Amino acid sequence: MQVPSETDVTALLNRLVADELPGRRGLDAWRTLLQAHATLLRQLETDLDRETGLALADFDVLAQLARAGGGLRMTELAARALISRSGMTRRVARLVDHGLVCRSSADADARGVVVALTDAGVARLTEAAPVHARGVAKLFVAHLDDEELTTLENALAKVTVDCTFG
Repeated sequence: MQVPSETDVTALLNRLVADELPGRRGLDAWRTLLQAHATLLRQLETDLDRETGLALADFDVLAQLARAGGGLRMTELAARALISRSGMTRRVARLVDHGLVCRSSADADARGVVVALTDAGVARLTEAAPVHARGVAKLFVAHLDDEELTTLENALAKVTVDCTFG
């Protein structure tokens, strides 16, 4: 099997991108957004794990439940946490095993499952939330002034799409 030269592959990618993004408009902003997202999440994950032993995705589940008053239907939790239903099912099962959440049938629909924080889950959230908030403040908020934060929020709100992860 012959491997194409680096120049050929680069030229091919550039042509394909140019067909969809004339003048490469927005491509640098897109790459910067992806790089910022990836590096910030990696650092937040590392810091949270090091200081609390809790995974960022587990913290997100606990925080989403807290924001909703303590409990959510599994489908709503998966939509808010932006992970697939199957991924959420596995994550919730691990959190149940650790005693941080519990599952029960929804009152109105026996087929639905409600996930709720336990006292142990609230305690873990109480430990982890300040660590996470400090990381967000240090790694993100501290680098932007109020105008930049507002501009970024407004810009990202324009491109946020309604996704249902299955």
